[in-house]
Amino acid sequence: MNQEELYDALDASRERLLIALDILPDEALLQPGVTGDWSIRDLLAHLTVWEAELVTALMRLQQGKKPDRLLHALADRDAYNAARFLENKDRDLDRIFDDLQGVRAQLEQWLEGFNDRALNNPQRYKWLAGQPLWELIASVTFQHEAAHVAAVEAFAAVWSTRIDLAELLTPLPEPVEGNTDVAQSFDPFSPPEG
Repeated sequence: MNQEELYDALDASRERLLIALDILPDEALLQPGVTGDWSIRDLLAHLTVWEAELVTALMRLQQGKKPDRLLHALADRDAYNAARFLENKDRDLDRIFDDLQGVRAQLEQWLEGFNDRALNNPQRYKWLAGQPLWELIASVTFQHEAAHVAAVEAFAAVWSTRIDLAELLTPLPEPVEGNTDVAQSFDPFSPPEG
């Protein structure tokens, strides 16, 4: 995968996530149960910490250093996820959104420093054990995001249905004595007059 294709995949994945989030109020973003006990806020923080770890790894690779923290996180994803969840579980939603966008911008800046040969040569970075760099980037970013976005979309669909049903089930106001306003006196279960 070349650099342009990486950027396109990153953009497409993020756009899909933001579209799914667009219909949800802040209240919904804090509701647990999107993925296990996690809320969307938790999920966004999760995606952000992984991308931040990747940014650090790219910096280290450009310096000719082993990306220890990312490799350690990948070796024990459950422990890494649990520790990062505890660190971020009470973070402000606005800060999480700022970080989500800020880290992605940093990632895209760091990617500029890796040409197509560096991204595709499986022998270039010995610490990646024969994996080309683009595959590592994909697994931590857009593939990871795509794995979670389906849950966000499903949650958003259920949430919007719940809101629509609540609006449908809201009773009409009681008619005011002497008021012949059709909207207030309409009964859909009565036969039409006349």
